[in-house]
Amino acid sequence: MTFSRLILFIILSTLSSVALAAGDTPAFFTELAALIVASAVIAFVGFRIGLTPIIGFLLAGVIIGPNALGLVQDRELIDAAAEVGVILLLFTIGIEFSLETLARISRLIFVGGGLMVGGIIAVTTLALLPFGVPWQAAIFTGLLMSLSSTAIVMKLLADRSETNTEPGQASLGILIFQDLAVVAMVLLVPTLGGEDGGALELTWALVKAIGIIAIVLFGARRIMPRILEAVARTCSPEIFLLTVIAICFGTAYLTSLAGVSLSLGAFLAGLLVSESRFGQQAFSEILPLQIIFSAAFFVSVGILLDLQFLVMNLPLVLMGLVMVILLKGIITAISVRVLGYSLGVSAAAGLILAQVGEFSFVLERAGREVGLTPLGLGEDGAQTFIACTVLLMGITPFMASLGSRLAGRLEGNEATETNKENDIPEGLEEAFSKLRDHVIIAGYGDTARALAAAFDETNTPYAIATLSPTGATEAEEQNRLVVRGDYTKGYILNLLGIERAKLLIIPDDQPAMAHRTISVARASLPDLTIVACTPYSGSVHELKEAGATDVISADRAATKLVVWDALNRAGVSDDRAHQILDALMDKAVAAPKKNLIELSAEQLTTNKCLHTESLTVVQAPERMVCSECIEAGDSWVHLRICMSCGHVGCCDSSKNKHAAKHFETSRHPVMRSLEEGETWAWCYVDEVEF
Repeated sequence: MTFSRLILFIILSTLSSVALAAGDTPAFFTELAALIVASAVIAFVGFRIGLTPIIGFLLAGVIIGPNALGLVQDRELIDAAAEVGVILLLFTIGIEFSLETLARISRLIFVGGGLMVGGIIAVTTLALLPFGVPWQAAIFTGLLMSLSSTAIVMKLLADRSETNTEPGQASLGILIFQDLAVVAMVLLVPTLGGEDGGALELTWALVKAIGIIAIVLFGARRIMPRILEAVARTCSPEIFLLTVIAICFGTAYLTSLAGVSLSLGAFLAGLLVSESRFGQQAFSEILPLQIIFSAAFFVSVGILLDLQFLVMNLPLVLMGLVMVILLKGIITAISVRVLGYSLGVSAAAGLILAQVGEFSFVLERAGREVGLTPLGLGEDGAQTFIACTVLLMGITPFMASLGSRLAGRLEGNEATETNKENDIPEGLEEAFSKLRDHVIIAGYGDTARALAAAFDETNTPYAIATLSPTGATEAEEQNRLVVRGDYTKGYILNLLGIERAKLLIIPDDQPAMAHRTISVARASLPDLTIVACTPYSGSVHELKEAGATDVISADRAATKLVVWDALNRAGVSDDRAHQILDALMDKAVAAPKKNLIELSAEQLTTNKCLHTESLTVVQAPERMVCSECIEAGDSWVHLRICMSCGHVGCCDSSKNKHAAKHFETSRHPVMRSLEEGETWAWCYVDEVEF
């Protein structure tokens, strides 16, 4: 879009807001219009200059708030819209998870989250007491510091497609614990302020919270799939959307009765929906609402900032900002590291959680009512807290990017003894050290074999990394330079001489593996040419965002070849054909194709299951259904696919357990999850998950 169009867009937006304000309209509508228009305009401008949308929304709040232009004065209206935004955001996050996924990170929730929250409260309290801060105010400040922003962190992880990564999982686990801890904190604040309250009240509140959560989880398994099944059969989008919204807000309200935060209730509601077959449909229906109201949340945070106070007390605010980052970053990293995660994952989680969260505002207001303020400094302490929090939220996207880069570097510098775990023969490092201006091939599938053959013909130096024992043996028999190892790890890429390579090619059919490899390589070598290959055109944008120089989509490449042949046969010149093809490929937006189901390289080489060598790549089903359940007129919970023959059956949590019955009759050992976002597999013979 040209600059003139941008100016026109801003003028029209401004005129529309003025027109709304000039008419005989309710006051709340004028402020609501100002919020939406300002958010849209600033978000658009931010996008054009490469600014993260979250920062744009925060700036919009600062500009239209009572401390700047004063377009918005009704804080209750904005706070209500912001609350709805947080609810819808956490609801959509919950839909992308499952109870099984949540169970797998339970240790992260209770151990990692407990260490992080408890550590920050303890360190903050002990650090403030020597400076004469009353112990009540010191503990209160620790409570405020211990909470991170669920809304911002989960939004960033979702936008960066990192929700299911190790740093994403670690962050989610800690955030869930924080949301649970808010129940106790809200009850503790009046006690710190000198009001009556005791252990009995706190215990009863926690019992209620656990009871409500148990009821919700029971509903997820037993009730929700049937409700959504019945609603879906109406074939009415309106009824389906209303039902989904009712589930979201109803569950959030139910949990709030027990003192649990609305956001955690909304997350649990998302889990309810995820346990049915209609999770993705619900996600697509509610996403537009989530985008609108999430923007309101970030704007509401920006409104809190007093620019005059910030300017007058900038050194104090900046000092507080640095102290929060150091304290939360270090303690969070230690908490994650204690659980056995790598130093890189721990550092990434520490940096993305190094801000103060939205629930801290709730605690701060509750503390003010009983005479507690941050640092015990009264109004100055409150304003310093608000300014630090807003600025920390604003720089969180940069902290997240820094964390990803740091993780890549740390992963590449971790213990060299790991090489032994990957069966690297003696003398191989010397062979790789002689490579200069070479090509690195990450993976050894059909595309990689073709590339290796082409490089052999042209005498192009190259090296291969693969986790496939069969592939590695084949490459070695052809006298190709190959290392058996996980090419998503920095030390493997370093062994391949990536700092001396001219090109990294990732012909991996799994976008997640390619994404991690690109991130690690790009973190240490910003100028390296990285080309990724994917069978799914829908992954092209994601891999480019990760740092790939170029991404080749198999389906788009095939289309290009067909069009080129047709144009040549029709007598079109080569130059004109190139122009047409470039234009077509730029405009092409194809849905990702998921024609094949396969296990990852790590799964194929697991020592937990002894049956992976007999497995084949199976064809994905045309319909994600349990046909046997349909014939019987029943419903199911989750679907599993047999990795020997491609049979699709329902899981053991379903009424009929058709996946297990298939194993009993066929003796095919391994079933893989067929749920969106899940790749784990189960061996019935060895009774292991991998």
